[in-house]
Amino acid sequence: MTKLTLAISLLAIYGAASIAAPAPVADLNQGNSEQRIEALERMFAARTDAQHRMQQQLDNLQQEVTELRGNIETHNYQLERILERQRELYAEIDKRLSGMSAAPAPTVIDNSPQNAATATYSGNENEAYDKAVNLILKDKLYDQAIPAFQSFLQNFPSSSYSSNAHYWLGQLLFNKQDWAGASTQFEALINNYPDSNKRADAMLKLGIAQSERGNAARAKQLWEQVMKEFPDSPSSKLADKRLKGL
Repeated sequence: MTKLTLAISLLAIYGAASIAAPAPVADLNQGNSEQRIEALERMFAARTDAQHRMQQQLDNLQQEVTELRGNIETHNYQLERILERQRELYAEIDKRLSGMSAAPAPTVIDNSPQNAATATYSGNENEAYDKAVNLILKDKLYDQAIPAFQSFLQNFPSSSYSSNAHYWLGQLLFNKQDWAGASTQFEALINNYPDSNKRADAMLKLGIAQSERGNAARAKQLWEQVMKEFPDSPSSKLADKRLKGL
């Protein structure tokens, strides 16, 4: 009995000592908190670094976009200069052709390949086209320009200058009062090159040629079409005057 009492007393003393010593639990909680803080700090640092890299990438992309916009603006400016020069060239040629003295009588032009071959040029289409245009603009050799453009259209039917060649050939024949020949060229431009910037003028002059050939109904149709498709163009105003004169 004495031994049992002694054992119970020892157990009681050990239990009381265990309850009175919570320090190890506190130490474990403190360690866990420090680990969580360190983990959060690492996560924050990683996120900050990722944000910095992303911002740098965005800055680089923005710089590239700015450079591309600058290049596009430069190219657009250069293209506009080229188009403006082309418009000036057309206006100058129109002015000089309009100043030609009228032929005393209608002239029928031989459009056969044999006649066109007399103006065949060696070299590429750019050289051939430039030579044909210069016969009008620089040399004022209008009669020689006719076979030059005929030759160009024969040798380079798929050229990017074909629509212009049809127009200037039609204009040359128009000024010589070759209404049939001019009509053929203007018809080719209108039917095959709907995006040509000479379409309105070609349509107007085709109407005049048809009127001169006695086809008033066709002329009226063409002039009304000019006014509908190009209401703000100079050709539209001239077409309106022609319609009022019918």
